[in-house]
Amino acid sequence: MATRVIDRNGLDALMKSLRDDGFTVVGPTVADSAVIYDEIGSTSELPVGVGDEQEGGRYRLVDRGDGALFGYNLGQSSWKSFLYPPRSQLLRVVRSEKGLEFKSSEHEPSRYAFFGVRSCELAAIAIQDQVFQRQEYGDPVYSSNRKDMFVVAVNCGTAAATCFCTSMGTGPVCTGGFDVVLTEVPVDGGFHYLATSGTERGQILLETIEGREADTDQIEAGRAVTRSAVEAIVRHMEIDGIRDLLVGNPEHPRWDDVAKRCLTCGNCTMACPTCFCSTVTDQVTLAGEAVRTRSWDSCFSLDFTGLHGHPVRGTAKSRYRQWMTHKLATWQDQFGTSGCVGCGRCITWCPVGIDITQEVAAMREESTV
Repeated sequence: MATRVIDRNGLDALMKSLRDDGFTVVGPTVADSAVIYDEIGSTSELPVGVGDEQEGGRYRLVDRGDGALFGYNLGQSSWKSFLYPPRSQLLRVVRSEKGLEFKSSEHEPSRYAFFGVRSCELAAIAIQDQVFQRQEYGDPVYSSNRKDMFVVAVNCGTAAATCFCTSMGTGPVCTGGFDVVLTEVPVDGGFHYLATSGTERGQILLETIEGREADTDQIEAGRAVTRSAVEAIVRHMEIDGIRDLLVGNPEHPRWDDVAKRCLTCGNCTMACPTCFCSTVTDQVTLAGEAVRTRSWDSCFSLDFTGLHGHPVRGTAKSRYRQWMTHKLATWQDQFGTSGCVGCGRCITWCPVGIDITQEVAAMREESTV
């Protein structure tokens, strides 16, 4: 489909059209010294002129000194928070004159328009679709939030030091799963935006936005932006044979080495855009009402797989091994794909800077299989 050139006013018009159509527009904004995702109403709420510095266990926002709207890299929050909320009510039991009444979830779905989705995040959403929208085990909360979702994606023009999406084949260029994709291109001391539709409704929306068809030079300028992002990626993970490597080395000495550093805090799983583990709790009030709630959980929690009062994985070694082996190896057995999209969040938000790419490389050097 044709690529159009629009300006910042065009992006505001795009947001307004989505809101007028009944969508809740969610996009990146700055809060608590980080880029997070929240409901937004205009481009003024985006991280204007904001960049970041990331490394293992380190995240800091910086002033880019320009008006770029998408010059940042990913923060700790992901779209998972909206599609698969951290807490969901599953069931209510109320005492009445008739006895106990069982009431199903009161979840009210939101009609989301996600604005500023990166390529690795599109891949993460596709992975969670496989988890939560399987015909035999579909999740109604996820499916209701996912239904009719509109996606405005953004091609990356920069990369954090923790990114390794090129290794996982998930970026930095968006190739599908969006209604509209943008590329932010510097021009004459400012920026314009190349906008390409990925669906019919995306095309219809773009036709209502003031702009012009991009010429060959402008399209090439957009490609140069994404090439610069590729060149900025310094981390890599060798994924050939990775399933057999991890499954075949359950007692590799590297597991002991990483266990000495791992705090089993679960930050990596909370920041990961694909992790989906949860726990269910029941609460009873004095008024005679019981509520069953599902909440995010982590395989790093000591009691996550507790049976008869005892944890199945009582050591940091066993819990880290479970997480990494599932993420990169046995996830393939379950869903036919890796559970990692190379976003690098688990590296940035690990308090002690454990790097999953380094752990894989170290195991390859001393593999026993």
